[in-house]
Amino acid sequence: MSSEPAATPSLADRITKDEPKQSWADEVNSPVAEEPPSTKPENGISQTDGASGPFGGSNLHEPDYEVQVKLADLQEDPNNPLFSAQSFEQLNLKPEILKGVVGMNFRKPSKVQEKTLPLLLMNPPKNLIGQSQSGTGKTAAFVLNILSRIDISTPELQKTPQALVLAPSRELARQICGVVRLMGHFMEGLVVDAAVPVDASQRGRKIEASVIVGTPGTVQDLIKRRSMNVTKMRILVLDEADNMLDQQGLGDQCSRVKAMLPKDLQVVLFSATFPENVVRYAHTFAPNANEMTLKHEDLTVEGIKQVYLDCDNDDAKYETLVKFYGMLTIGSSIIFVKRKETATKLEQRMTAEGHKVVALTSNYEGSQRDIVIDAFRLGHAKVLIATNVLARGIDVSSVSMVVNYDVPDTQTGPRTPTVADPQTYLHRIGRTGRFGRVGVAVTFVSSKADWEKLMAIQNYFGCEIVRLDTQDWDDLEEQITKIIKSSRAGTNLQGSANAITT
Repeated sequence: MSSEPAATPSLADRITKDEPKQSWADEVNSPVAEEPPSTKPENGISQTDGASGPFGGSNLHEPDYEVQVKLADLQEDPNNPLFSAQSFEQLNLKPEILKGVVGMNFRKPSKVQEKTLPLLLMNPPKNLIGQSQSGTGKTAAFVLNILSRIDISTPELQKTPQALVLAPSRELARQICGVVRLMGHFMEGLVVDAAVPVDASQRGRKIEASVIVGTPGTVQDLIKRRSMNVTKMRILVLDEADNMLDQQGLGDQCSRVKAMLPKDLQVVLFSATFPENVVRYAHTFAPNANEMTLKHEDLTVEGIKQVYLDCDNDDAKYETLVKFYGMLTIGSSIIFVKRKETATKLEQRMTAEGHKVVALTSNYEGSQRDIVIDAFRLGHAKVLIATNVLARGIDVSSVSMVVNYDVPDTQTGPRTPTVADPQTYLHRIGRTGRFGRVGVAVTFVSSKADWEKLMAIQNYFGCEIVRLDTQDWDDLEEQITKIIKSSRAGTNLQGSANAITT
């Protein structure tokens, strides 16, 4: 690959138009799916729920006129995952909790909140296994349950751990802490702490908070060292539960943590995906649970426009990514890669060529990772290159595009070929299109094997991933830019600038 500095003219000027390029689909005589003309109006949002406000939407092929659809309209559509027939007032929340919800500018519960909160809040408490599309309010659902159940009536209880949330990464754990603090802003005496890997100088400290959010290994270590009192624990939540229970290391740690907690606590499992093998284990982990799950084809979020681009090889993938840079920085974007080495190389090369990007992988120390994700969340860095460490749960509302630089795949055995990984694909693209906003998911295909995996993902979800013609970059740039810009123009900045739904 060439290391010469990237040129600075417009995207269209940087592309030479050669003979029409064949798709990988053409090799197997499969017709390229064309996106049907849209009959759906643009989505403009009136409710804030993210770090800097929500976004509206448009389709790749949209009419010249614009029609605004508010979040309230989406929540009136029974087929929309944000549909709600209730209000938060009908859920009988405590006044101080309801005040926090209103302060975050939430108007009505989403479908997952409407369906699960009555089950979560019933007495005596019942376990729950909950599944819903990315960005539809799962975090708010389990946080509202936690805030409703903890007792912080005395200074001693305020420092006594009563609710524990386990998450697969420090980034997600820190984010959930922020949601708890925001929703519980008006609860006097609420103490929230993160149990994540810390620098050597902080090791040995005691965790004294009514709500604790952490990673399984760190929590297990804290309980073993008696640095966290769990005798009064009432609730255990696993966020991104399929990932937590499916991975042997995390699953073992979660089981050990649960074994150290009181036997009568409420167990809550939430995720966007629940493969069948994980569902079986989930029923063992959360016995006799109420359940809300979805079919595969109901999982993809309507507001995410899913497209793919044909690239001849890995070198062409990089050149295409550089050409995309102008569109990546209209809002904020995440570039997902499979390996840490790829993330590092992309960051180094793009930075050397004058592009402002940052990378985030598990190679970084905890404090370094915090600095990178905070810079991205605040908009100081607009393009983030990440491995799957960020594929789950992270909600940065300005993210308008996700790029799958590598098609998500997985290996079922040590000597077996890689196969498509629909769950990782869904979690990756779910970093955009949050809570009714629109987003674009672009996947780079550089081999027939890549194309076959992407088609397997398309078939799994019953969705359409449209091939865009890279021969007409003027049109490609115009269509994608229009989606992103129209969504930004529809931003409503009322309410909290920090509220998050996941």
